[in-house]
Amino acid sequence: MSHEKMADQAAHKDGFIAALDQSGGSTPKALKLYGIKEGSWADEAEMYSLIHDMRARIIKSPAFTGDKVMGAILFERTMDGEIDGVPTAQYLWEKRGVVPFLKVDQGLADATDGVKLMKPMPKLDALLERARAKGVFGTKMRSVIDAANPKGIAANVAQQFEVARQILGHGLMPIIEPEVTITIPDKAAAEDILLAEIKKNLDGVPAGKQIMLKLSLPTKANLYKPLIDDPRVMRVVALSGGYSRDEANAMLAKNKGMIASFSRALTEGLSAGQSDDAFDATLAATIDSIFEASRAG
Repeated sequence: MSHEKMADQAAHKDGFIAALDQSGGSTPKALKLYGIKEGSWADEAEMYSLIHDMRARIIKSPAFTGDKVMGAILFERTMDGEIDGVPTAQYLWEKRGVVPFLKVDQGLADATDGVKLMKPMPKLDALLERARAKGVFGTKMRSVIDAANPKGIAANVAQQFEVARQILGHGLMPIIEPEVTITIPDKAAAEDILLAEIKKNLDGVPAGKQIMLKLSLPTKANLYKPLIDDPRVMRVVALSGGYSRDEANAMLAKNKGMIASFSRALTEGLSAGQSDDAFDATLAATIDSIFEASRAG
């Protein structure tokens, strides 16, 4: 699987990244929105099997191709699974033309200084080796900012960049995701601090290497333009963070050069009971709208 071709698509292609990486805590919620009630599964294995079926249905849908979906972020179990007997990452790239990324964080630590850092990842090197062997191009890891607290935001960004260097060491592209919670009263102030900390930490990116950033849609349009223009940043993508798809698309369209990486906004309107025609039509319309908003920016 050509790493160079994937890098070219990740860096330059119009489109967006589909976030198909709900994990333990958010899976029941994702299934409920998809029309599968909690308690419909006997155990965790069955729950994950249901979400894998949902993801496979999305990935195999006619509109889900590299024409508009530049990349997709997978949960570890999805990477370890198969679609039609082909490992998921390989299927994505070879059959759909979509660049595979892997969610690598192990969830959030308890809140300190207005942020939630990532839990320690003692098995990260082993996971990265497996991901590389399975043809994954890059990774994603999420931490959270709940207040405009300079100390907390500095620690959050420093941790992200430290792990990013470890990921770069395995020849993978890290997507750094310090998510600003969209409902906090001091969101704009938190975003100003976040921008300054990211700029500071970019100096620690090894020479000749690049990282990607996944950020909440900013209160001030084009706040992150300096990062989009920075040669050390391959791409800046936006998370929908709880905004509805229409809201998220409208905000995204105001941010030049930023593309979407939506999860809930991507699956909005899809349900397990839909016929394939209805499912495919809904997903195609969604993909078109997110693609246009990503391109409009």
